[in-house]
Amino acid sequence: MTRVAGQSWGRFPRVTQQAVALRWRDDPLPAARPLLAHGLGRSYGDVGLNDGGTILLTRGLDRFIALDEGAPSVTCEAGVSLGEILRLVVPRGLFLPVVPGTRHVTVGGAIANDIHGKNHHREGTFGRHVRSLELLRSDGRRLTCSPAENAELFAATVGGLGLTGLLLSATVSLRRVPSAYVDAESIPVRDLDHFFELSALSDQAFEYTVAWIDCLARGRRVGRGIFHRANVAVAPGRSREMRPSPRLSVPIELPFSPLNRLSVAAFNLAYHAANARKGRRLEHVDPFFFPLDGVERWNRIYGPGGLLQFQCSVPREAGPATIRELLNRIAASGEGSFLAVLKGFGDVASPGLLSFPRPGVTLSLDFPYRGGRTDRLFRELHAVTEASGGAFYPAKDAHMSPGAFRRSFPGLEAFRAQLDPAFSSSFWRRVTANG
Repeated sequence: MTRVAGQSWGRFPRVTQQAVALRWRDDPLPAARPLLAHGLGRSYGDVGLNDGGTILLTRGLDRFIALDEGAPSVTCEAGVSLGEILRLVVPRGLFLPVVPGTRHVTVGGAIANDIHGKNHHREGTFGRHVRSLELLRSDGRRLTCSPAENAELFAATVGGLGLTGLLLSATVSLRRVPSAYVDAESIPVRDLDHFFELSALSDQAFEYTVAWIDCLARGRRVGRGIFHRANVAVAPGRSREMRPSPRLSVPIELPFSPLNRLSVAAFNLAYHAANARKGRRLEHVDPFFFPLDGVERWNRIYGPGGLLQFQCSVPREAGPATIRELLNRIAASGEGSFLAVLKGFGDVASPGLLSFPRPGVTLSLDFPYRGGRTDRLFRELHAVTEASGGAFYPAKDAHMSPGAFRRSFPGLEAFRAQLDPAFSSSFWRRVTANG
């Protein structure tokens, strides 16, 4: 057991915790408490941190157990990454039904945070495609959980933030695809009204939809951006292989963040100009689904304070007015974010008691953490979101209040009944303070 400094992908907050590396599914749990599983560390806030506790490093649980190409599914240990699954299955004409914006997420992390992707309006969340999972409880029981077996514990574990025990392995459905390419199209978005028009039309005809938004646009141009949409393509003669890992990297932590109103404005102008010309094209799945994976350790550009991500979900009826208010407040603050994403959530029900997606629209933005001024902005954004009946995403959060957490997740009390008493996290202790 080693005592280590811990940080999330956002590199804020920073904690001290003990680490135990797991190698086999039958490894016993250490006696130290509290415990928390830790995969590739791509959560942004403190949901994957355990200040003063012990993290269980699961990347050693990296074995494939079975691949069924008939009724396609993959069974693997929880430390296997989504990228490793794709390298195995894409050449065989298979793909994961749901992928997030990075390949560098373990199966355990994908289930614990019930991740979503660009096709939520069609396929819902990752957890919806989990056929079964194997869970180790701190009392020594190893349980198989599925929608039909130990169903209440399954619903708590999917989206359960790693708090119901140690996820050892899972069986996940796959889908057949004719190629490793998508038929993609990028369309300039004039303003927020145009986004909602495009989103409603595109969700009917396209499986994958998402928009990048210029968060500094103001006045009539609020919501200006680029709308990306795609369907899986038939691409005879094209390679079925996933592409190798990138060689570009941010080699050091920058001593200051270069992100400010001027630099973000310049980036937004360049991004809009470059993507407005793309139109319709055949594009490999790697750059379409995982654009940020093209640069390793890109989180370092946010400087020594790290980054905070704000991601909310707003009910459909309140969406246009609330998103407009949020974007106006961000533009007025002068706090720039070049990673600003707007996406519609569909009506497909999420399987987890603490699953984040729900019908409506989700907005996510990254900000360099600059202390009090960032805190003030987040308080404003949270107040606007809560007034609309919106919710916040634990996997990206470092700012949510206990009250906001309770209001965001009506299934919280049913979830508490399935908690494993030996498991906890910095996030859980923060958002359940005083009950």
